Parts: sequence; C-alpha cells; structure tokens
Amino acid sequence: MKRIFSEHWADYELMDAGNNKKLERWGSIITIRPDRNAYFTPVLSLKEWLQKAHYEFLETTTNTGVWKSLKKEFPLSDNQEAASWQINYKDCVFNLKLTKFKHLGIFPEQQSNWDFIKTNIKKESKFLNLFAYTGGASLIANSIGADVYHCDSVKQVISWAKLNMESSSQNGIHWVLDDALKFATKEVKREKKYDAIIMDPPAFGIGAKKERWKIETKFPELVKVASQLLSEKGFLIINTYSPKLKEEVIRSTVQNYFPKKNIEIKKLSLKTTTGKILEYGELTRVY
Repeated sequence: MKRIFSEHWADYELMDAGNNKKLERWGSIITIRPDRNAYFTPVLSLKEWLQKAHYEFLETTTNTGVWKSLKKEFPLSDNQEAASWQINYKDCVFNLKLTKFKHLGIFPEQQSNWDFIKTNIKKESKFLNLFAYTGGASLIANSIGADVYHCDSVKQVISWAKLNMESSSQNGIHWVLDDALKFATKEVKREKKYDAIIMDPPAFGIGAKKERWKIETKFPELVKVASQLLSEKGFLIINTYSPKLKEEVIRSTVQNYFPKKNIEIKKLSLKTTTGKILEYGELTRVY
C-alpha cells in the first residue's frame, strides 16, 4: 500500500521513534509516548531522548497510564496534570494538556487531511465531522467559512473543542453531543446532505450502554450512512486504525456504496526528523 505523509510544522515535530515509543515536540514541550507501530530501532539513544524530553507517559493498562516529569522545572500536580499550553497550525490554535489516555488533544498525523480539507472545501459548504474529538478538522473547515457540524459522544471533548474554537478567534460551529453513527443515521432520516464528511472512528470501544464497538463490523454501516448523507459532488475522508480491517475489505465496501466516485486508500504516515517512518493506519478518500 502506498503511503501518504503528513508534514511537520513550526509547532509540531516527530523527532524520533523506535522501541515502541515516539519522541515528539509540541511547541516548546517534548514528550515520550508509547506507540506500538514504532517496532523498529530508534536513531537517537535513550540517553538522548531523556535529555531532550520534559514528560514521559508510562502505561499502567492497555489504554491508560501516568505521566512522569523528566525535568525538575516542569513538575506535575498530584492529579498528574501539567499546566496546559497552546500550539498553532496556520490560523488555528490548539489547547494541549497531558491526559491519562496518553493523548494531548491533537492528532498531528491528520495534518495531510487538514490541508486536503482546506484545499477542497468551499465557503458555506456543509461539513460534518464525526467522532470529531477536539476539532482539528472542524477548525480548518470553519476557517474557510464552511457550515460545520461537530459530533462527538464525550461532553468533555466537546468542551475542549469549543475552547479551541474560541482560542482560534472563531465562532459558529454547531456542537452535537451524540453517538456519531446514531446522529448520522438520524440525519439520513431528516434527509440532510453534506458537501464534505470526515470520520475518525475508534478501532474498538465500549459504549455508554456497554455495547461493544469494533470497526471491522461497523465499517460497512458507517460507509452506507455516509453514502446517503454525501452530496453528489462532495468528498468523504475515513481514517481507520485496525489491522483487522484490510485494504481489500475497505476498498470493496467503499466501491459498493460509491461506484461512481474516485477512491484513494493509502497508509497515513509521518517521517521522523531522524528519517524513520511511522505508520498510523489506513486513510480513505472518496471524491
């Protein structure tokens, strides 16, 4: 599968990766985080990593963990939180903080999607961001003047996205606190149409009612609903992160629901400053 590379920018740099970890710079703050895709040997030594980094995330379970301060001048509070800070991408401002899920509030590998949106969306187009997290794609589309609907099922994440919008001196995003697939299904029944849709579904999870989510079983339903919502000349972006969801399955499913559209499937990737390649999952674009 061909790769598509996201790029570093002034406030983000993937400095090195290896030994199932990655070394990243977020503005002036440098972190070490786990990443199972970094199965190779890093270029820099562990000593060099520890000299550079301010914080390291230590896993305690598969999905959670604790942060460790590596510099005395960058202490953590009793609840494992550091002072929040901001980084910029073009005209957008992102508020970052250390979370117990190892994330900081932004997925920088999405940079190539942000640029695709910025290039291809038009002012006043209807834009739907499903599984929208803290709103990187929402901010980019909103900066163009699109009519943005941002849907996520976690209230705290919606609040985080609102803060990003306000910090970016933007307004007007429609906030939808709902299960993404359920909201999209309701929009189909309401006969709504969108000129652009991006979805970033989790590989697996457990819902509010203890229902299990697996992307390999939900993927056909997601694509079907997207095909019913997308306008004739619109575009769709889907990010998937499960090794169980193979390229041939993605392609055949998407072709089934979008027989007249161009379909592009590539491995979403970033190259470290030291020259290593880190792959993040499959990126599908329909246009």
